[in-house]
Amino acid sequence: MALVPCQVLRAAILLSYCSILCNYKAIEMPSHQTYGGSWKFLTFIDLVIQAVFFGICVLSDLSSLLTRGSGNQEQERQLKKLISLRDWMLAVLAFPVGVFVVAVFWIIYAYDREMIYPKLLDNFIPGWLNHGMHTTVLPFILIEMRTSHHAYPSRSSGLAAICTFSVGYILCSQTAFAGAPWVLALHGICHGTGMLPGHLPISSGPSLRTGHTTVNSNTQHPTPTPTDTGRTEHFKQQ
Repeated sequence: MALVPCQVLRAAILLSYCSILCNYKAIEMPSHQTYGGSWKFLTFIDLVIQAVFFGICVLSDLSSLLTRGSGNQEQERQLKKLISLRDWMLAVLAFPVGVFVVAVFWIIYAYDREMIYPKLLDNFIPGWLNHGMHTTVLPFILIEMRTSHHAYPSRSSGLAAICTFSVGYILCSQTAFAGAPWVLALHGICHGTGMLPGHLPISSGPSLRTGHTTVNSNTQHPTPTPTDTGRTEHFKQQ
């Protein structure tokens, strides 16, 4: 049995993401005033995705609590839709994008931090906020996957969604063509050396990750029956 109820963990994680986003947006950095603002950074997009996902988790928990024992068929149907949205978002956005951001950031940071997080940023972003954006995302999402049961979508729908997201980000990250600097120094370096284009492998990585996620998840966690979905969370049985 879990020491801390899953609902409490979700609420705490949601509050932490809200705090991180508020503190990040309060920072006055020159890059926030250029084309795309904060939205050109995959890290910021990932934070928004995680906050929205855990917001849906908290909302589904509250809805489940309020509708428990009511016997209202319409409320039950709406709750199942909300839980389906939660599970879909975990499989195609929250997990693949979150893991990708953390892994790629720290790998490149260890190789040459100037390519992804120049020392100049230390003057604007405190260390705890950097870890909030690039480190805690991974344990938070793993905690969610460990403490709750999720019914994952099919591989085809998952790949279609994450590929759409990846293509959209790639198109939006073409800031150099709008007269602004490259989103990351690494993008400019790869572009200058003739790689096609340099940031495609970096930006489209989540689409490669989600195939493994959806296949394994569907195998390890088969879709529960309607009476199981949402109402009887996996963590209650542990």
